[in-house]
Parts: sequence; structure tokens; C-alpha cells
Amino acid sequence: MPITSMIHRNLRRSSSKRFNYTQSRSSSAATNNEKSNRKIDKLLIANRGEIACRIMRTAKRLGIQTVAVYSDADRHSLHVKSADEAVRIGPPPARSSYLNASSIIEAAVRTGAQAIHPGYGFLSENADFAQLCENEGFTFVGPPASAIREMGDKSASKRIMGAAGVPLVPGYHGHEQDINIMKSEADKIGYPILIKPTHGGGGKGMRIVQSPKDFVDSFLGAQREAAASFGVNTILLEKYITRPRHIEVQIFGDKQGNVVYLYERDCSVQRRHQKIIEEAPAPDIISDFRTRLGQAAISAAQAVGYHNAGTVEFIVDTLSGEFYFMEMNTRLQVEHPVTEMIVGQDLVEWQIRVANGESLPLDQAQIPLSGHAFEARIYAENVPRGFLPATGVLHYFHPIPASASVRVETGVEEGDTVSMHYDPMIAKLVVWGENRAAALIKLKDSLLKFQVAGLPTNIEFLYKLANHRAFANGELETHFIDQFKDDLFVTPKDSAEAEKAYDAAKHSAALVGACICEKERTRLNKSPPGGLSMWYTHPPFRLNHHATRKIELEWENEYHDNNSEHLTLSISHLPNGNYLIKMGESSVSYLEATVTHLGDHDFRVEADGLSKNVNLASYLTDQTEHIHIWHGSNHHQFKQKVGLDLLDNLETDHHRNRESASHPPGTVVAPMAGLVVKVLVKDGMKVEEGQPMLVMEAMKMEHVIKAPTSGIVSGLQVAPGQQVSDNSVLFNVKKEGAESLVVIWRNSEGLGGDEVSSGGCGVCGGCRGGVDAAPTMMEAVSIRCCDTMVQFLLDACQWDPPIRDPPSYLIFLHLGSTVYNHRYSAEI
Repeated sequence: MPITSMIHRNLRRSSSKRFNYTQSRSSSAATNNEKSNRKIDKLLIANRGEIACRIMRTAKRLGIQTVAVYSDADRHSLHVKSADEAVRIGPPPARSSYLNASSIIEAAVRTGAQAIHPGYGFLSENADFAQLCENEGFTFVGPPASAIREMGDKSASKRIMGAAGVPLVPGYHGHEQDINIMKSEADKIGYPILIKPTHGGGGKGMRIVQSPKDFVDSFLGAQREAAASFGVNTILLEKYITRPRHIEVQIFGDKQGNVVYLYERDCSVQRRHQKIIEEAPAPDIISDFRTRLGQAAISAAQAVGYHNAGTVEFIVDTLSGEFYFMEMNTRLQVEHPVTEMIVGQDLVEWQIRVANGESLPLDQAQIPLSGHAFEARIYAENVPRGFLPATGVLHYFHPIPASASVRVETGVEEGDTVSMHYDPMIAKLVVWGENRAAALIKLKDSLLKFQVAGLPTNIEFLYKLANHRAFANGELETHFIDQFKDDLFVTPKDSAEAEKAYDAAKHSAALVGACICEKERTRLNKSPPGGLSMWYTHPPFRLNHHATRKIELEWENEYHDNNSEHLTLSISHLPNGNYLIKMGESSVSYLEATVTHLGDHDFRVEADGLSKNVNLASYLTDQTEHIHIWHGSNHHQFKQKVGLDLLDNLETDHHRNRESASHPPGTVVAPMAGLVVKVLVKDGMKVEEGQPMLVMEAMKMEHVIKAPTSGIVSGLQVAPGQQVSDNSVLFNVKKEGAESLVVIWRNSEGLGGDEVSSGGCGVCGGCRGGVDAAPTMMEAVSIRCCDTMVQFLLDACQWDPPIRDPPSYLIFLHLGSTVYNHRYSAEI
């Protein structure tokens, strides 16, 4: 049977047909199954987002009513809308809602649920919660509390695995947590060392320590992050394997003592110790190695009397070929869909049936292995900023349509907000192919068609990963991203790469202009006056007239210091219905395009002899229109101020002030929205470049903010416990003896001056080429501030001028006893 048919059968067929073979095992098993099928009529999912929606889908197919729980932040979320009932359990912070066990139990009592499914994360690996469910008479859809407790304590699990004959990495798994003893144990093991919380998962709290001098800070940081994420701050140490692969085995056990493995997944491609692409089966694995991995995983499960879904994770040393037990995740994994795709089974259904007391539906010999599957995790995150989590509104959310070989697992929909309170994953893209090469082609194609606008995502980075030759060859290690960073990340200093990107952006901008004009032309032809769409931010040009519009766009990119570049377009509507787009002003190029408006966001464009589909999305924030365009393998983002006049036959240039996101040199801003956990410096303190300055926490991950340069701390704006927004000013590091920005004014009382910031103003960039020296302040050539500069001084530099009206402000760079005129390129 083709795999697509098998997947469709197993994920869509009624449960009675799928499990007929289970009843043939024995008459007693059949009786137990009949009883347990009536046991769970209502299931509460103690989770949110994607996994809650995933569990509900299977439960509803089995005829089970579902109950959602939600925090105030999730009141209107997709998992709440998808449930038969939903119960509020608290405010947004997880500790007050999704980690509040008593509130979840109360919700189950209130709604009459018989069972509780924990999903993954939150309370899914909390042994006390599992025990509480059983004590209160609820079926816990997961392993026994004893197994969670034994395997959840990574130190204890290492001892149990050692006794069961499962290979272990050298390390320290003892109870003693004194920092001096731990440091001594690290010295015995030998560096590099992996510091790891004994509880939890997801890479939270993990630190790689290369030398003894970094041990203390890393150890304390790991403890803090573990306490914040899991409520337990105990740590274990392991020898860090320098060239590892991360391979895990999906196991399943029932309450009759049967345990099987459903093959392995390779999860080596990670960032911040968290998986972003998983695949099954693992590439370049021979049958004998697969069997040994599977048997070791079964031994691990049997050692703790395990039942239900679990994953045994191994670290594979690529140099020696040996594998070692890493940990066991006593829950359903995020990446379980790739296993479902290659075995054609619904693992959530298995979970529910096993929790009901049924036997496993398949023996080991019956479990198929067919084809290959990938999962790519779509995150709201800022890749250029080191994959920091991002927050914002999903103004446009168009995943690729699902099919028998493509799945999209998500818990969000267009218009939802990704908040700082929870994990930033917005979707999982899962694809299947007859072999790895076919699956990889489908993965790349699906990523190109996965369209999101409103906040930064990692989609383009995932596409780069999938296209990398080493990934295509299956040459995977956990250092993959760092190993190939030059290929995967933008290099701003690469002028050839930047020029190529600029040319592609100009072409996309031309398509944007032509499509917007055609959309408005179509709209005006079809609609009565006044019925204009969200695209209509400009007056119309005359139809059937050789009209010209001028459009100014900002291309948002990673190649320039201010992350944007100005593009000017002049668009003429020709008598033949085509559009002639003039790109640029000093260096001019032209493109003639035929545009067909297919739908709200969809266009067909023919240009340069090539016809292709083009998709546009637009949304407004703070008087700025953001425009995204997708065509072929290209995705570009532009923005423009709302309300600019785009006039017919525009003969004169239209200039406008553009908002600058620059800050004075030495200013350190928050790389993401989050909580200030610890401030390590104070005003006036001397610091060295790279020295930790403060610690922030966002989505349960700690981020250390370091000094950008050596100098003196000034203008400290934050304190521990303070919530800060993305890009808000934290502090300034002023170089000793470096230039500073000085404002000079003259009034009736004479000449005065203020030093307002270090470095240049950052507004115009005019001082990049140097400064004109003057021996004394009085001999310096003065210039007059424009309104933009004055506003910058008042806002960004937080300057409080002694006089405001009507001074003539003069700007200088001050270096020691010498004063320099600041070259200002704006209109004076």
C-alpha cells in the first residue's frame, strides 16, 4: 500500500476498524478494550497552542469531548475555540496558569472530565502532577508518576541506566550541588564540560563550558534558568562530546508490560540547544545500529516500568561511532509527527488507548518503516540577533495547504499575538517523501510557500538550512549551524553579496509597485467611490492615461547598519495596459510588466519574458505600511509612511523625513522584550568589552547582555524585576577619551554648551567620513541644527535643554581638549 494511502487510512479511519487486530490477541484483552472505550468520554488538555489543538483533533475523531484551559493571554486563542469547553485558569504568567496544578484539577472537576492529557512542556514531566491526577481519580494520559520521577531526575536516571546496561557519557550525577565540589568534579571530568539541569528539557539551562574560568558564571546561570523553567535548580555535569549527533528513539509501552520502539529521529540541527529541524529515520544509519539503538531504548523503558509514549535520547559520537544515553523524555515529543509519517500511526490515539488500559496495537515486527519525513519548526524569532524570541501580531498567516504528505501543526491563526509569556513556536511543517531526497524537495518547496508577516520568523533560515549541501548529504552534527555559519548567515561586509541582494530587492520593489497599481486600478473599475481597500493609501492616477506615480520604499534588510535602504520607483501606466517601472534615480534601470490581479493577495506578473505568481501582504502599524512580497524563492519586506502623495506626472522630487532607529554609539538596547533578572553593573563602573552587564529572561530562556566596548557605564535605565520592551535603552558604555556630542547655543546671556551623548548623533551618518579639526571651540566652524536633529537630541539623547525657543543650536564632536565640527548632511 502506498505510504500516502496508509497515512490517510491511519489518521482518518474510524478507531473501531483500525484496532480490530488488537481484539484478536485474546478474549480478555477484548473485554478490557470494550470497558476502557467507555472510560474516557471527556478529556481535558492541560496545555495550550499547537499541541492542544493536535490532541483535540484525535480526541474528537475518537468521539471524545475536549476541555481546554487558558490564561488571560489566550482567551481568544485557537485551542480555546477548538475545544468543546474551555476554562480560565489564571493570568498570563505560566506559573500562575499552565503550571498551576490545582487550577487545572479544579477545571477537570468542574467540567466532568475523566482524563487529563498534559501535552508537552509545562506540567507534562511533573511527577507530582501525574500523581495528583491519579489521586484525584483522573486518568493521566502519560507514564506512571514513578517513571516520570525516576527519569525526570537526570542524575537518578543515569544511575538507573547504568544498572540496566545502557551506555553512559562520563560525568557527575551525584546529589552534591556545592559549587566548589561541582567545580572540582568538572576538573576531574575534563573540559569542555556540559552543564545541564537535572529536570526539564528543551535546552533550557544548558551551558557548554570551555575552561575553568567560565564555570562559576555558567553554573549559576544554569541554576537560575532551571529554577525559572522547571522549579528545580539542581545540576549535573557531563563530558562534552565535541562532534556529536543527537539521535532519539520513540518508544511506547502499555500497562500489560509490552514495549516497542517506533524507530529513531535525528534531531542534530539545533540552535541554542533547541531542535529546529528533525527527521525520521536518521540518515546514514545501518540496520544493525538501528536495532541496537532500539533495544537500548526498550531496556531504558523497562528499567522504570514505563508505559505510554516516551523518547529515549542518545548522543552519538561521530568520531567513534558509539552512542550514549542522554536522557528520557517522559511525554509526547514536539517532533512526534515525523514518526507518525513513517509508521502510519496516530501516536496520540495510541496514548489515549493505552491510558484506557488497552494493549499496544502492534508488535515490534508489525511496525512498518516507510519513506522519510522532515519536521521544520517555524519560530517567531530574530535570526540575525542570535535567534532571540520575537513578539508581535500575525498580521498575515498563510501556511501551505495540508495534504496526505504535508502537515501543518499550529495553534495560531491570522490576527493572533505571539506574546513574551510562552514559547515562540508558531507552527510545525511536516513533510513525507518516498525517500530522503524526495522528502527534502518537498520540505524546500513547502517552506517557500509558507507565508508569515507581522513579526520576524526563521522561515528563510530554515530554507537556507534545507538547501545546504552538507544537509542534503546527511552530514549532520549538533554544531551544524555554527560549523556552516558563513553559508547560513548574511555577511554585511560582503559587498558582492550585498549588491546581489540589492538587485533582487529592486526587482521585488518594482513588482510591488506594479501590483499595487493594478490592484487599485481593478478596484476602482469594480467598486463605487468610497469602497476602497486597505491598500488604498494614495490618490488614484487617471485611467487610460500615460500616468506616472512616484513611490518611495524602505527595503528592510541585514546588509546595512540601520537595517534599511531607500528605493525610489517611478511607475507609468502605458496605453497597452502594461506598467513601466523606473528604478533608482542616479543609477536607473527599467522593467516593463504585465500584471493580472487574481485575488486579494495573488497576482500573475509577466516581465522580462518570465511569467510567475506573486503574493503580496500589507498591514499598518504606527502610520507605516509594511509590505511583504513572495515570488519564486524570493521574499522581501518593504515599508513606507502612510499618506504620501503619489501624483500623476510627478515632475519634482518628494522628500520626506524618515524615522531613524539609530542610537548613539555605545548605547545598549534590549534585544527582545523580556524581564530584567539581574543587573551586574552600575553607573560609573569601568567595564571591558564582552563583560556581562545584565541578565534578561524571555520565554524562560536567559540572555546575557554584554558590554559592546570597553569604557564607563552611564545612563543605566533598568533594575531587576523590570519588564522592558524590544529595542528599549538599557544603558550606555562611553569610551574613555572618546568623542562626545556637544550642543552649543547662543542667547542673550552669551555662549553655553551641553554634552548630551557619546559618539555621533547617528541621525544622518554624515560624520562617518571624518571630522574637520579646529584648534579651539571658538574657532570651530558651526552648523545649525535641523528639526530632526533637535528632536533626536530631545528624545534619543534625553537632553533637557536650558532654553528651547528660539535658540540656534550648534553641534560639535568633542575629543579631549579639541573640538571638531560635526559634518551634518541633512538640509541646514
